[in-house]
Amino acid sequence: MYGFEALTFNIHGGYLEAIVRGHRARLLTAADYNNLCQCETLEDIKMHLSATEYGPYLQNEPSPLHTTTIVEKCTLKLVDDYKHMLCQATEPLSTFLEYITYGHMIDNVVLIVTGTLHERDVQELLEKCHPLGMFDSIASLAVAQNMRELYRLVLVDTPLAPYFSDCITSEDLDDMNIEIMRNTLYKAYLEDFYKFCQKLGGATAEIMSDLLAFEADRRAVNITINSIGTELTRDDRKKLYSNFGLLYPYGHEELAVSEDIDQVRAVMEKYPPYQSIFAKLSFGESQMLDKAFNEEEVKRLCLAFDQQFHYAVFFAYMRLREQEVRNLMWISECVAQNQKSRVHDSVVFIF
Repeated sequence: MYGFEALTFNIHGGYLEAIVRGHRARLLTAADYNNLCQCETLEDIKMHLSATEYGPYLQNEPSPLHTTTIVEKCTLKLVDDYKHMLCQATEPLSTFLEYITYGHMIDNVVLIVTGTLHERDVQELLEKCHPLGMFDSIASLAVAQNMRELYRLVLVDTPLAPYFSDCITSEDLDDMNIEIMRNTLYKAYLEDFYKFCQKLGGATAEIMSDLLAFEADRRAVNITINSIGTELTRDDRKKLYSNFGLLYPYGHEELAVSEDIDQVRAVMEKYPPYQSIFAKLSFGESQMLDKAFNEEEVKRLCLAFDQQFHYAVFFAYMRLREQEVRNLMWISECVAQNQKSRVHDSVVFIF
């Protein structure tokens, strides 16, 4: 019952909530990012990170360092935190934590299938997969020729199986079908996660509804922009939008018929929470949209920590840590390629 979580929450969730709030306190600050942006080499970045939580993960890495090594080791820190929390969690928190990884599973499935389509080596593809989205039979994805085989041979035994009901066709896999599959799976996953959070009730339902609705709306905008000028019909486009969120249902009707970025902008500016995002962009521009959405998401994730006795802090921490790894990857790439002037372009400050 909403408002009474404080009576019982700490019996099973108190220790882990304390742990996750401790992790959140050790995320990189604006001062850390400013120092990292001044670095001249990847060795300088490693030296600065040695004073942070990433220190033990990078200390034994030999020179010369590569960007991929830094990203891999920083991701390992995220994975270790997640596994520790999952080991300590009891129901329903353990199921909630598992839901967080399903998005990475979908990305891994798409990565393997797309790579195989373009005749890339399976081992090389497996190395690029996100460790949180791995499952036992992932390497077998390479043998599938269409959605039906993909489901029957591999995915029927994974948590993604229920999400495939709308994807199973006998059409051969090509780039367009794979992208439609990714978005259909994400739609089913977000709707399922949303229902699960509603079932939990209380502050978890309230905060997660807001965070997942934002994610659903962002995906709707991205699907619209990416499908402009393709053979995707308006009805097909609409089928890929999630059935919840601030834009549902009237915003979806308008997005489905949008033909360019300015029409998308006109739709989004009718919704006050999204006006500030599009105010940062000049007309006809969509390159900086991702950064504007990421900044808004980070703001909302940080607000999740203002309340106590709910599970949304675990989701928020994982997302913030993932954004931190993306920031480090961008800074490392700019330093490695001597593009220091662009270092601030994609960095999203968390605090």
